[in-house]
Amino acid sequence: MIDSTAVVPAAIELTRDAVALVVDTGDAAPATVRSLARADAPSVLAPHRLVEVFTAAERHDRMTLGYVGSAIGSRLRVVAAEVDADRGAVRLTQHDPVTGLRVDSRIELLAGGVRIAHTATNSGERDVVLFGLPTLTVRMAAEPAELTLASGRSEWLGEGRWREDAVAGLLPELGFAAVAQPDRTGFGQSSSGGWSTGSVLPVGVLAAHDGRALGWQIESSAGWQWSLSRGDGGVVVSAGGPTEREHQAEVRLRPGESTTTVHAACVISDHGRDGAFGELTGLRRALRADHVSGHPVESTLPLVYNDYMNTLMGQPSTEKLRPLIAAAARAGAEYFCIDAGWFTDTADYWSEVGAWEDAPTRFTGGLGGVIDEIRAAGMRPGIWLEPESVGLDSPVADTLPADAFFQRFGEAVVQQRRKHLDLRHPAARAHLDAVVDRLVREHGIGYIKLDYNIEPGSGTDLHGLAPGHGLLEHTRALRDWLVAVQRRHPALLIENCASGAMRSDYHLLAVTHIQSTSDQQDALRYAAVAASAPATVLPEQAGNWAYPAVAMTPGELAVTLVSGLSGRLYLAGFLDQLSDDAFASVAEAVAFARDHRSALTGSTPFWPVGLPGWDDDTLALGQHLGDGTDLVFVWSRGAGGTIDLGAASISQEFGVGAAWQTTGGSDGVVRIAVPSGPDAAVFRTVRRPA
Repeated sequence: MIDSTAVVPAAIELTRDAVALVVDTGDAAPATVRSLARADAPSVLAPHRLVEVFTAAERHDRMTLGYVGSAIGSRLRVVAAEVDADRGAVRLTQHDPVTGLRVDSRIELLAGGVRIAHTATNSGERDVVLFGLPTLTVRMAAEPAELTLASGRSEWLGEGRWREDAVAGLLPELGFAAVAQPDRTGFGQSSSGGWSTGSVLPVGVLAAHDGRALGWQIESSAGWQWSLSRGDGGVVVSAGGPTEREHQAEVRLRPGESTTTVHAACVISDHGRDGAFGELTGLRRALRADHVSGHPVESTLPLVYNDYMNTLMGQPSTEKLRPLIAAAARAGAEYFCIDAGWFTDTADYWSEVGAWEDAPTRFTGGLGGVIDEIRAAGMRPGIWLEPESVGLDSPVADTLPADAFFQRFGEAVVQQRRKHLDLRHPAARAHLDAVVDRLVREHGIGYIKLDYNIEPGSGTDLHGLAPGHGLLEHTRALRDWLVAVQRRHPALLIENCASGAMRSDYHLLAVTHIQSTSDQQDALRYAAVAASAPATVLPEQAGNWAYPAVAMTPGELAVTLVSGLSGRLYLAGFLDQLSDDAFASVAEAVAFARDHRSALTGSTPFWPVGLPGWDDDTLALGQHLGDGTDLVFVWSRGAGGTIDLGAASISQEFGVGAAWQTTGGSDGVVRIAVPSGPDAAVFRTVRRPA
């Protein structure tokens, strides 16, 4: 039921999925998030106003450095509210009488979390230049000394490197009260350029010593920032973007014009860090539920072999592919993806990309002949594209209009001899539509790996926009294009590769199917990426590469296969060259992945020995399953040790070579004896009765 009224109540309470949100909406103060709590539990949040607004003309009402305490935010008052109690949603309208700025906030309870976006409209008579409008501003009801922050870095080849820090060290008490000034301490992270997850991650968790936890996530493929600051009786989290300060993304609103923020969300838990990550997992599933529901293929999580990683490395040919096709089919793969290089006869082809036509002579009998062999082997064909890139030597670079590409100061943005398409332009979209439609029509392509190997900097200033805002508009057009492609081709699977997880955010992952988690070619290093991946990406979307090689020891083979099995197994490697025993282990891993995939879609991650450290000898990732059991993936990369788990019993589900030793269970604790590495194994534990 929707209740729309201009007579605004003093407070609005939303309840859904056993979570209650209370927002104070009286006319004496700005809209304030009063509390967020699970049924019969204390609120994880303390009161803090819902909206902060920063413009060129007005920033803070008192000097500080964070995205809190804005002058305009202090003047906002609620003038209308529209409540949808059935959906647990509300639209609040606030107005600033000085500037005429109106802010519409759409708040929805979703899968136990709160998801928010704001639209700012200039209803005044003068231009307003918006510098920052954070999407999420909440205060956790805990002092810095009580809190630990989990946050992550994510450079290329070293994705998902999480760490935990005492918040008291990040936000030290510096004595601002003694000088009668607002606290200026702060800590935060922000993206840079077009790789939204190319340096740090748009996700974080604050965990208190008593088990209360607050997690957040920003849905932006362009600029984003989140920050922590001290607030009275708690720690304030501000999250959103892009902003003028971090991303050159100011927006001029002329009278009557509007702009909408990216979405952001927060979740709460009474079960600490892992509980918050579990709630974020549920939120991510809800974000893509409409996209996955009814998909004729994705619901089965088909297993993909790709010819790139540690295999052909972008130099395919008919002769090289034939044995790989046969071996992948024999191992149990259901899709076979031909990676880069299929579109040209040259070896160094990056300046030629963009037309995406079949290479004239690379394949004996043409690309179509190879694809026929894939289909004859019982697999569906897939192919690699880098849609936003157009090489300077490609005919497309000259045939498309200049404003179909990113520009800065009137010059085309060029990176590694490649221009960057601007998907806001109809000619750019028409070009890519024609490419995808032709590949599906002529070759029956069922899987497309979308790469993104160039980083365009702050964005595009075409049409007078600030470059960071131009980048935001492009990424929104990219998402719209992806949705439209899938409406035309509903059975198509799309991988969000993005140069190995450099753009693995839920603005795009909500409308794509699988995320390549890294380009890391060292199996021992990849184990750390795989073990941490579910903190950022859904387990069923975490495309963890397994690339068996003939030179691997049994332990090394176990490491790469367990990395694949800990998410959505993404197979590569010269399988045709393996020994019979090694190939049998690969086939066993594939069978395990296929048996486990239905449970994967309902699993919740946890980390039995803590978040993975990049150089840790022992790594462990757990998955809570819906049947009262857990899967635990363990990697040994150095000295051995032991892992104790609270469980009634334990059994080894997968390994290569001798089984690992396990003991216990009668006292509710089981122990895994971890051998010296390299080695890895998968275990199933039965949870203790509650």
